Amino acid sequence: MHQHMLVGVVITKDPVDTYVPLYVNDENVVAEYTMTLLEKLGLLKMDFLGLRTLTVIDDCKKLVLKNRGIKVEFDKEMNDPNVYKLWQEGQTLGIFQFESKGMTSFMKELKPDCLEDLIAGVSLYRPGPMDQIPRYIKGKRNPGHNEYTHPALEPILNVTYGCMVYQEQVMQIVRDLAGYSLGRADLVRRAMGKKKLDVMAKEREVFIHGQVDENGNIVVPGCVRNGIDEESANKIFDEMAEFAKYAFNKSHAACYAVVSYQTAYLKAYYKEELMAATLNSFLGNLDKIPGYIEECKNLNIEVLNPSINESDSKFTVKNNKIRFGLGSIKNVGVAVVEELVKEREENGLYKDFIDFCERTKNYSINKKCIESLIKAGAFDEFGKTRRTLLASFESIIDEINSSNRNKMENQVSMFDLFSDEEKISIKYKFIEMPEFDVKEFLGFEKEMLGIYLSGHPLDKYKKKLKALTNINSLNLIEIVEELKETGKTESYKDGQIVKIAGIISKIKKKITKNNTLMAFITLDDLYGSFETIVFESVYNKYQNYLEEDKIILIEGRLSIREDEDPKIIAQSIKEIINSDEEEENVINIDISEFSENQKEDLRTLIRFYSKMNNKNCKINVIVNGELRPCGKILLNKDNIEKFQNISGNTKIYLKNNL
Repeated sequence: MHQHMLVGVVITKDPVDTYVPLYVNDENVVAEYTMTLLEKLGLLKMDFLGLRTLTVIDDCKKLVLKNRGIKVEFDKEMNDPNVYKLWQEGQTLGIFQFESKGMTSFMKELKPDCLEDLIAGVSLYRPGPMDQIPRYIKGKRNPGHNEYTHPALEPILNVTYGCMVYQEQVMQIVRDLAGYSLGRADLVRRAMGKKKLDVMAKEREVFIHGQVDENGNIVVPGCVRNGIDEESANKIFDEMAEFAKYAFNKSHAACYAVVSYQTAYLKAYYKEELMAATLNSFLGNLDKIPGYIEECKNLNIEVLNPSINESDSKFTVKNNKIRFGLGSIKNVGVAVVEELVKEREENGLYKDFIDFCERTKNYSINKKCIESLIKAGAFDEFGKTRRTLLASFESIIDEINSSNRNKMENQVSMFDLFSDEEKISIKYKFIEMPEFDVKEFLGFEKEMLGIYLSGHPLDKYKKKLKALTNINSLNLIEIVEELKETGKTESYKDGQIVKIAGIISKIKKKITKNNTLMAFITLDDLYGSFETIVFESVYNKYQNYLEEDKIILIEGRLSIREDEDPKIIAQSIKEIINSDEEEENVINIDISEFSENQKEDLRTLIRFYSKMNNKNCKINVIVNGELRPCGKILLNKDNIEKFQNISGNTKIYLKNNL
């Protein structure tokens, strides 16, 4: 959920150009010197980190105040058990820094119950320190049994159960054990973090044996003078050097942990508002919205279609339900939404579609905009099908515009002789039509909103897809996040053979430099979109399945690279035809060891139930490993016992549940 924006700012007493040369880059004034040179010159450079999550928190608090009249106040001690329960149960989607699959698993195992655990979690789940995670968890579960390279480390590392977790701990170790000054301790931290081997080699000697000046005065006592043996000192320095390559500073981690706690607090007590604010933060990046809408379903939060009478520009909350914003609809600009909302607030709700058209005729809204509103479902509350409105709206608008021109020219129409209600029924005619089929209905929604909202073409295939696949679009996003956080992935490996399924939304063909064909297939699954690559040999073999709107299962090789999104290289493709409801039950009965009486009883049962109406189950018998079909029968929870009585529970295999 988080997006970082890091900016380095040089702060000077006098105008900056009196100290360093400047140039303009993308309309930004930039110092020509590098950050290290700026520091050497003694100038103050501050890094400012902008977080999307801070906006989410602020927006969420405003929504809570608007909807509930509550001014959110976070508990100052940050020790609410209901908040930590989210981490303990793995409900971390929407919680800053803790959304990835790996981090979620770490928290479920750790069972955090205090802010110190969150600070450590943010710091440990990174390349390098990750190796300390099992030790940290063991220490938390068995307090008092921590292991230390030397007893002198206990006062410094006891808070993290014997693990080096923070840069500040490295600085404290060299100060307490070797007698470094604060300034020199910070130089060691920097040298380790930036892998300056020459500096580290010099500091190892100082850390262990200390340093004296030309007059023999002790500048740094060193570990040996302070009673720590040379072997332990060497080992401690090695541990620090390895750890410091990736170490986080605790002050940074603590700030992150506080932001994390605040998002978790909002999810625990104001989940609807938090999810609405989170969805608003991703309006420019639709890849993540399906995952958060799925999380809303898991939290029993209903996400409603945009409404001309209830929606604002962005996602809002009403009656514990999230309403899609009008500003997110394709072809509907922010300026138009502001006009529509202002008209609604000043003159009341729109009574029906005609009322809407009459009241907005002088606004900047055009036919394309109204068409988009219809397709997105913004007028559903008026009782007309979307198909009816699409067939009728242009003639209705033309009639309104014509009538408006006549009034301006002082012309009287025959319709002016009737009352307002009579005018509407006579003057404006709807071409009444049944609703679009599910495919078109949802297709228009996807076109206008960028996502499926009322439903999904794959809803009927949900169980089947779960059984057939081992990866989905959400997992592909998680791989990217894991690579960013840890530099590796735990759940999936490069080159792994995976199975993924979806409905084809786009096919792009390309001729390679070698004059061979390849295709980029974009598919939608229940959680988002993904792309798979199909090379010529596979394309030629399975091209009959490669058509838009077909539902296919792809088996292929997963390609994971640090500098690009994960890809799936297709090796085989199958079309998925039967939905969950259409998938027939199949019963297989192994009769290899049946007696003749058992076989005859089974034949009688099959003959009897094969004559029934509504036959719902294929039945096969297995003879010495060979499967032999025996037609279809009516099977239910009552008569399956009769088959079980003949065959015994160990001899009957039911493919699908009844």
